[in-house]
Amino acid sequence: MTQTHSPRVPDVEAQRAAMKKLSFLVGRWSGEARVLRAGGTVELAQTEEAQYKLDGLVLMIEGVGRNKSDGKVELQALGLISYDDGSGAYHMRAFNDGRWLETDVKPDEDGKGLSWGFALGDIKTHSVLRINEKGQWTEVAELTRGSQPARRLMELTVSPQK
Repeated sequence: MTQTHSPRVPDVEAQRAAMKKLSFLVGRWSGEARVLRAGGTVELAQTEEAQYKLDGLVLMIEGVGRNKSDGKVELQALGLISYDDGSGAYHMRAFNDGRWLETDVKPDEDGKGLSWGFALGDIKTHSVLRINEKGQWTEVAELTRGSQPARRLMELTVSPQK
């Protein structure tokens, strides 16, 4: 005799409550970023927009960086963060340069930051996002390839827009 199990019913209220812990990111932000490219570091005018979707179940974050010298778009990234009430973990699917990746996101204990990382073969990244004492969104991403020392991949500082 085959036994079937009913799929677990998600607790959407628990998911919404967990997602509210990320509300410090909601809004429009602008400032500057520095990104490592093949030819060196590029200075960008950076914008970030974070908004809830699906009645608070998903946080969508879109970042756009334009080269300060010619206004050309150099960086476009989209992240979707959700909370799995079954495992008690936050997850992000991120899109950038025609690629997508999935990773866990760990909120900071103080409710003012997040960290995450990706691994592709021998390449690993680690990113830390924090709201600093001035209320600015700061983010630092480091890249490690094999046994080489970590290199600064990206650094940004954006301020909330009214």
